[in-house]
Order: sequence, then C-alpha cells, then structure tokens
Amino acid sequence: MLMKNPTDTITYPAHIAPLNPYIPGVPIADLARRKKIDPGKIAKLASNENPLGPSPAALQALAAKNIDFSRYPDNNCTELVSALALFHDVPEEWIVIGAGSESVIANTVATVLAEGRKTAYSQFSFQAYINAAQKVGAQHIVVPSPEFVVDLDALYSVVDQDPSLIYIANPGNPTGTCLNPGDLMDFMSKIPKHIVVLLDEAYFEFLPDSFRPDSIVWVRLFPNLIITRTFSKAYGLAGLRIGYGIAQQGLADMLRRVRPPFTVSESAQIAAIAALQDTTFLENTLRINQESKSLLTDGLRARGYRYLESETNFLLVNVGDGVAWTRAMEKHGLIVRPVNSYGLPAWVRISLGMPDEMRRLFDAMDTFTPNSVEDVSL
Repeated sequence: MLMKNPTDTITYPAHIAPLNPYIPGVPIADLARRKKIDPGKIAKLASNENPLGPSPAALQALAAKNIDFSRYPDNNCTELVSALALFHDVPEEWIVIGAGSESVIANTVATVLAEGRKTAYSQFSFQAYINAAQKVGAQHIVVPSPEFVVDLDALYSVVDQDPSLIYIANPGNPTGTCLNPGDLMDFMSKIPKHIVVLLDEAYFEFLPDSFRPDSIVWVRLFPNLIITRTFSKAYGLAGLRIGYGIAQQGLADMLRRVRPPFTVSESAQIAAIAALQDTTFLENTLRINQESKSLLTDGLRARGYRYLESETNFLLVNVGDGVAWTRAMEKHGLIVRPVNSYGLPAWVRISLGMPDEMRRLFDAMDTFTPNSVEDVSL
C-alpha cells in the first residue's frame, strides 16, 4: 500500500507562481445573472468589440458552407494564407495564422524567449504579452511611459542590456495612443538584427492615414520584425478567434514550429477570408467608430473627465476610482473595463459602442457621485 507523505506538496517554477491571470471584460451573461438584468438591455463597452457585429459577408460565407465538424480544420490555413498574402502583397511563407493575434504573440514569445532571456517593453503594455513572457521565465525590462505613449528613445536606450525581444503595440492597449510612423521607422533602423521586434497592430485599421505606418514595407526591410494583426476588432470576428502575423520566412518558419496544431477552426478561416474583402463593412465600422468617439469625447469634456486622445475603438478615462465607477455603471446595464491590473486604479477603458449606447452611458454617468471623479496623478 502506497503511503502519502503529508509534507508532499506540488512545486511550481518560480516564474509561474507570480503570474496574474488575464482578466477579460465581464461577459454579458455574467452581469445579467448577478444584477438580474435582461441580457438584451446590457451594453458591453469593455472588450473593444465591434458594435456592428460581424461582417455580413463573413456570415453569408459561413451560411453557404457545409462545414463537417467531425473533421479537423486545415492546419495550414491554406486558403486564408493565400488570401492574406495577396491582400498584403507578400509571399505566402511570410504569413503565420493564429487563434487571434494574441496566440501569434504568445508563439513569438515561445519562439524567441526562454528562462534567462530578456524582453523589453513599455509601461502599460498589453497584459497578455507580459503574461506570455512571464510564462517562459523571461526577464523583464520595463521602460517608463509617463505620457502614456511608448518612449522609443528610452526603449532604444535599453538595447545595450541585450533583450532578445522588444514588444511595441501601435496603437497601444489600454492607452489608445499611437506613434509617429517616421519615429518608429527610425527606431527599427537602429535595432541590431539579432533582436526581434514584435509590432502589435491589433487596432491598425482605426489609425488615420497620417498615423498609419507602411509596416508591410518594414517587414520587407527588416528580417527581425514581425507584425501581428487580428480579425477580432474592426472585422467583428472576436468570437471566432482569428489573427495572423507577417514576418520574413526565416522568422515565420520558426513560429510555425511552435504553433499548436489545429488551433484555427474551419469556421474562422472561412469567415476571415470573406471579412477581408468586405470593404463596405469596414468603412461603416470606421464611420460609426468616429461618430461614437466624437460623441463620447464631447460628453466626457462636458462632465469634466480627463481622457487620453485615442486612435482606436476605445478611450482610457480617469474616473477617480475605476472599480467603483465600473460597479456603478453595471447597475445601469453597462459594462466597462477597470484597468487597475495595469497599475491604473483611477482609470477605466471604455469601448466605443453605438451612438445610443454612448448616450446611455452619459445618463448613467450623471447619476454617479461627483466626488468620485477626480484627476489622480500617477
């Protein structure tokens, strides 16, 4: 008979125990259950999803396809890779598909980083990236971001500490701020070629032309650059989990070696191909986004709230106490995102919904205790 030693405990690697689980926006069903609110009357303004829903072309493509769910999907995503290569005018070998751009980011981390290796990134960077680096035991070099914008000079100053991977989100999440394309190009041109740069462009489609970099050209110039994009935001396919990376063949081939098999469903592949060509839907998305952004910024200014200028589909807003403010909005069937996990307890991130949802938010804001709204310096 085997005897269990009462002192036996499971031990974990030292870099795993400090991990904080990624905290997503509250699901509509969860709030409906807790507050006993009709789910149809809840507005989710927390996860930067498309308020128009999915691309109609994607829905039509799915309806027309008889998908056999007993079969594994195409592991190589052949048709989607071909469509993306044509869309971006790059070789098919440069395209890496993932279950959302977050999975491509995680695969990049798993490819480049390991215990003892270093990664450099800006303060307030996307938590999923930070967690991915922590999972492999990498050392973190965090560059301050006092103005909520990636400080490229400060980031370059840590190159002598020999990071293996540099992460930049443009625009940033949760800040919404973006970089000047010329400054970003200058930065890339100075980075030693043995250091990989991951440029996260999840919100690329929302950038105005003046701030929209020709990052595909940069990939052609720099074999140490990978850019990641997603169908979750502007294309409205968050629930299908589909994204991709673009890098020169050497780097892309290494990413494919660590990518888990069959992570992208056939449904996601079909929808993404159709959504990529749905320019009318994308134009409508950007139009509604701009309308709601103007409405929200006007309303915030009128009520004395501080917010960051954003080139995305969300705003970072100082509300005094992010958690308390979030709970107050939930009573009105409105879900926003507190960002205390980013070290910003006074702030919330508000996704840009439909204009009527912005007006609902104003009505709820006007019931919130005024002394909870204050400008808290970092």
